Amino acid sequence: MPSWDSPVGAPATSAAHSRSGDSPLTSSKAAVVAAVPAPAAAVPGLIRVPSSIHEVDNGKILGFGADLAEDHPGFGDEAYKQRRAAIADIARRHEIGDPIPRIDYTPDEVRAWGTALRELKLLFPTAACREFLHTFPMEDEIPQLQDISDILTATSGWKVRPVAGLMHPRDFLNGLAFKYFHSTQYVRHHSQPNYTPEPDVVHELIGHVPMLADPDFARMVQAIGVASLGAEEKTIWHLTKVYWYTVEFGVVREGGAVKAFGAGVLSSYGELDWMARGGAELAPFDPYAKQPKMSYKDGFQRK
Repeated sequence: MPSWDSPVGAPATSAAHSRSGDSPLTSSKAAVVAAVPAPAAAVPGLIRVPSSIHEVDNGKILGFGADLAEDHPGFGDEAYKQRRAAIADIARRHEIGDPIPRIDYTPDEVRAWGTALRELKLLFPTAACREFLHTFPMEDEIPQLQDISDILTATSGWKVRPVAGLMHPRDFLNGLAFKYFHSTQYVRHHSQPNYTPEPDVVHELIGHVPMLADPDFARMVQAIGVASLGAEEKTIWHLTKVYWYTVEFGVVREGGAVKAFGAGVLSSYGELDWMARGGAELAPFDPYAKQPKMSYKDGFQRK
């Protein structure tokens, strides 16, 4: 499932949600189906429906592994690529129920995290929604996934599961149905601390985790996941876009001002600044309507 921030953002329509007074996010009131469907039999042509997180495959990685593209900041850094591969292997070996291994982050990784966090904190007070500000306790030290998972379990009932890279959309969405957020553990290249072309721990923990600690928002995200169980490919693609225009790049009206709640905006200084300065033309969001094309490398969101 696409989940990353970018200095060049995505030229997609920014999902404009509205709310009045002090009411919670309108979009967070989606009802979550209580019962998860029983798994379908292994019959050719049928879509297998997982009955638990143990049946959700986190091994189908679509991209952004150790073999980085030529335009990736870490492409020519062999030590960085080896480091990425080693951390990804930790995720591949992890078993659900076991503690998530702790990473001893390098000074370069800690500096990249700290730089991104300090600059984002300059914008959060005026550009981030109040739910995010209420649940955002990040410090200069990179949090460990197990500690974050424990916090989420206590606040919203969610857990974190490590993953080696960008997951297949169906598997990522299926995980949401069981209140599991799949997160990478590696850090973006230190040469560009405010930029990542793929999901990394900065994006996951700064952008996604604070909002998942909000129970109303977490229920909305789970509803998207439940809708993906057993869905045909066309529906999976639609739900991927729904997730993109809300959980990744959604904004909300708060007391007459526009505030970010999407992780792709909240974890990118350039994207958040662009939104705060009115760079994106807002459009109402209808989850049932056909969604615009997602794009990742064509500049900040234009509308």
